[in-house]
Amino acid sequence: MTTPSRTTTTIAELPSLKGQELGTSEWFEITQERVDTFATATDDHQWIHVDGERARRESPFGGPVAHGYLTLSLLTPMYKQVLDVSDAVMGLNYGLNKVRFPAPVPVGCRIRLIATLEDVTEIAGGLQLTVSSLIEREGGDKPVCIAEAVYRTYGR
Repeated sequence: MTTPSRTTTTIAELPSLKGQELGTSEWFEITQERVDTFATATDDHQWIHVDGERARRESPFGGPVAHGYLTLSLLTPMYKQVLDVSDAVMGLNYGLNKVRFPAPVPVGCRIRLIATLEDVTEIAGGLQLTVSSLIEREGGDKPVCIAEAVYRTYGR
């Protein structure tokens, strides 16, 4: 099993990492409490997420599953675990080029990120990073989220 790993670098060194894996985050547990909190924050209370009894009885997943956007929102804390730009003064989530949710995230499972730096371009005051982001479920046979995330990192 892959252990968590992290890349520590500087803004000047980032372009040389293009095409390389940045690291693997720690596992994040998907609890019913986390799903319920997300449902409240987003006003998305669909029963497949928040009604465990009904989800076990009626859903094709055999129980409640996390919202796809909950999984996607965890990209931010997981990404912070895989890349440390030591001389950055600010970073931004700039956007997403594409996102897919190929498999469900059952409540009670654990997920983690494997990130690869696909592209680096200069912007005023820093760099724009395009990161291939694969979120996997522990024991799963396919990814639960595949996203091409775009971040901006700024220096002094």
